[in-house]
Amino acid sequence: MGLFPKRRTKPAQDNILQSVPRSSDGFGNPAECPPVEHQLYLQLRSAIPVIDAAIGKLVRLSGGFHLECKSSRMQKQLDEFVRSVPVGLTGRSLQSFTDSYLDSLLTFGNAVGEILIDSRTGVLSGLQTAPPGSVRIRPGKHPLEREFWVQPDPSQEPAPVLHPERIFFTALNPPPGGIYGVSVLHGLPALSRILLRIYECIGQNYDRIGNVRYAVTYKPGSDPSESAYAGERAKHIAREWSEGMRAGARGEIRDFVCAGDVDIRVIGSDNALLDTEIPVRQLLEQLIAKLSIPPFLLGLNWSSTERMSSQQADILTTELESYRRLLEPVLRQIGTAFLRLSGSQEDVTVVWDNINLQDETELAQARLWNAQAEQIEQQMEASF
Repeated sequence: MGLFPKRRTKPAQDNILQSVPRSSDGFGNPAECPPVEHQLYLQLRSAIPVIDAAIGKLVRLSGGFHLECKSSRMQKQLDEFVRSVPVGLTGRSLQSFTDSYLDSLLTFGNAVGEILIDSRTGVLSGLQTAPPGSVRIRPGKHPLEREFWVQPDPSQEPAPVLHPERIFFTALNPPPGGIYGVSVLHGLPALSRILLRIYECIGQNYDRIGNVRYAVTYKPGSDPSESAYAGERAKHIAREWSEGMRAGARGEIRDFVCAGDVDIRVIGSDNALLDTEIPVRQLLEQLIAKLSIPPFLLGLNWSSTERMSSQQADILTTELESYRRLLEPVLRQIGTAFLRLSGSQEDVTVVWDNINLQDETELAQARLWNAQAEQIEQQMEASF
């Protein structure tokens, strides 16, 4: 036996404090990733309208084009081919194919297309795009040689493509030493998840606060007779209040008249909704910065000066020109294949339409200044 008595430990009490586990997910990956990454990007475009609108505008702003060759006789056939070539089951024209091809390139980071040749006539009969996930690329014997394999179903083994010369493949910003490209949506799932969570909370708050609910409280007085019938009066008040609310839903207006101390309040009227403008804007800024498109083109009325809008338009122009450089080899391959199958050895040149995102007055003023500067230079050279 010790000199000092042992201190008795108090039994642990339950239901005093509970801890809620937090998610340990980082910002790199979403909480739940679909088995196919391409499906994730499609879900992003479906869930966030800003992302879908930005990609659609990038495709449309890439502009039109036409193919040229030196032969005037073949030029007419080439123009007719550009206007009326079948694309898939519903599309027609080379522009339709280019829009679908660029949309796949931006969304998935890779784009795959195929030239369709009629086995009876041997002419180019159409074009089609393929899901990038169904095509596998493997290095060949030569360092610059590549082999295409088709795998429509993940459960099946990939099979080699019979005519790889009819396939064209484009990768968007592939990593060093890599084969496949990187989507413009890469890195956005985490931010999109936060943005959707904010919108979901806004909807829940409006369900709780925006959809008005009433608290009707009956307080009996000090009279014993009034206290004795408090329960019956409360039931009667509740019944009449419910009937009045149902009548209001039918469009009938009723007044609530009651004797005694009755307090009617709106549940949650003392609490204000959280201001989500700043966090939502911060997230949208990150999304738009990744997509490289000015906010005013998406209908976002953020404060921007005229000079800032002009600079944003110039940056977008350079971005569109980089996408054109990726599409141009594909268009030349298609045009060259058409001429070769038509019996011509002419070369094809892709001529793009001008990207016009500026005011016509500013463009005219710039041309005037350039002409004046050229005239002054010629006068200076003549004087010397």
